[in-house]
Amino acid sequence: MKVLLTNDDGIQAHGLNELRRALLEVPDIELAVIAPDSNRSATARSITTRRPLWVEEIEFADGTSGFATDGTPVDCVRFAALGLVEFEPELIVSGINHGANLGDDITYSGTVAAALEGVVLGVPAIAVSQQSVKKEMDFRLGREFDFAEAAAFTARVVEELEDVPLPEGTLLNVNVPAGDAKGARVCKLGKRIYRDTLHLDEEDGARKRYRIYGDDPTYREEDGTDFAAIADGYVAVTPLHFDLTHQSGMEALEGFDIGRLLRPAAREIE
Repeated sequence: MKVLLTNDDGIQAHGLNELRRALLEVPDIELAVIAPDSNRSATARSITTRRPLWVEEIEFADGTSGFATDGTPVDCVRFAALGLVEFEPELIVSGINHGANLGDDITYSGTVAAALEGVVLGVPAIAVSQQSVKKEMDFRLGREFDFAEAAAFTARVVEELEDVPLPEGTLLNVNVPAGDAKGARVCKLGKRIYRDTLHLDEEDGARKRYRIYGDDPTYREEDGTDFAAIADGYVAVTPLHFDLTHQSGMEALEGFDIGRLLRPAAREIE
């Protein structure tokens, strides 16, 4: 199997390299690594269109090599699809992210965005994230991580991917709890509760600098969610797809003459 490994924490990130070593142990894997040259967390599905991108081939400590680019995680997947490496990927693996990607946070995540690009390209994908040893339940980055279990679990998923019932156009969003996992649960996305505040940080004449993000986020406590699984000490596995169409919304709108809005509004004559 031809696998592309990428991330959003940068090519030198411990999570990526722990997973890289684990994937190299999987039989019959051909592995390529393309990752940002530095941290690109929370870049979501941004791409670089207004300038060319630098790419540098770098050597890892074990003698293998990969490519670092000054682009985004999505750019990294595009590089592979467009021929930077010798094969077209049959699987995208993104991670291991330094910190969980749970609930609504996935919409901001560069880790999940890279995996979503696999879905766009018709390639199965896995996004992997690790809770820090502090067991935080939000996106604020902890300082210490143990990636061993996440790397081993992901390598097993890749090794047995043919037996994993993964529907076409779907990715697996995997979050691994701190410590020894009690098991793994298939679960839905939970609901993040953001409590951001507008905080004036500095004034410089007419200019003002504000902080607006990251003030004590929490989540809705609900059974069956990725939040609940991680809080209980289980690996959370959530299948995601890219179809954002709201089917019942379409049905509601089909009963409304939306075409009449192309015509001028009727005016009452006094």
